[in-house]
Amino acid sequence: MRRRYLLQASAAGVAATAVGASASPAAARGVSAKHRPTRVHILVYDGVEEQDFMGPRDVFGHAVHAGGAVETSLVRPGGPGEVTCAFGTKVVVDKGWEPTEADVLVIPGGGWGKPDGPGIHALRKSPSVLRDLRRAQQSGVVLAGLCTGVLALSAAGLVKGRPCTTHHLTRDVLEQEGGEVVSARVVDDKDLVTAGGVTSGLDLALWIVTREFGSSVAAKIETVMEYEQRGVVWRRD
Repeated sequence: MRRRYLLQASAAGVAATAVGASASPAAARGVSAKHRPTRVHILVYDGVEEQDFMGPRDVFGHAVHAGGAVETSLVRPGGPGEVTCAFGTKVVVDKGWEPTEADVLVIPGGGWGKPDGPGIHALRKSPSVLRDLRRAQQSGVVLAGLCTGVLALSAAGLVKGRPCTTHHLTRDVLEQEGGEVVSARVVDDKDLVTAGGVTSGLDLALWIVTREFGSSVAAKIETVMEYEQRGVVWRRD
C-alpha cells in the first residue's frame, strides 16, 4: 500500500505518525543500534553543492548530542583527497568510499547546469560509481539521494518503477528514466529515501533521524538548529 503522509510543522508534531513509519536503516540490515552506531556515509565529489551535503552533515552531527547513536563520514569516490565544491569551497576528505561499510549512504547533488563540468553529470557517467551504488543497494545499504544526487541513483538503474523525487527542475529527467515521481519533499520507499532540491537535504536527514532514533531526537536537533521540518513526507507501508 502506498500512502502520502503528513504535512510537517515540526518533529514534535510528527511524533504520533512518524515513529515506526519504516524499518530503520540498522533494522533493515539486521543490526541493532545497541550494538554499534548507525554508519552514515555522505558521498562528496568535485562539483557537489555545498548545502546539499553540509545540511545533512550538520543534522547527523547534532544527532549525536541529541542522543542518537550515529557515526558520520564524508567519503570520496576513488579514495581520500581534496574535493572542490560547486562554489569553490575546498574540502579534504580523508576516507575513500567502500559502500558496503555504510548503513545509510547519502548522495547529494550539484553541477546539473554544467553538463561538461564537474558534478553530477560526471558521477552519472562513471562506471565505477554506478557499480558501487548497485553494490551498496544489493548489500542492504539505505540509499538516500537528494536534489540532483537522485539522478546518480537513476543512472545506476535503482529508481526505475519506484516512488522518488528530486529537484523540481529535474523531475522530468527522473520520470523519463523510469522513476515514479511523487510530489513530496521527502519520499520514503524503505531502502530508498529521496528528497527535493538543496535545503530538502535537511528534511531528508531529519526524517532519517526520526525513523532511526525517534521524533524526540529529531525535535532536539530542530531546537538547536532553529529549523523545523518542512513539507510532505510520503512513505510506503
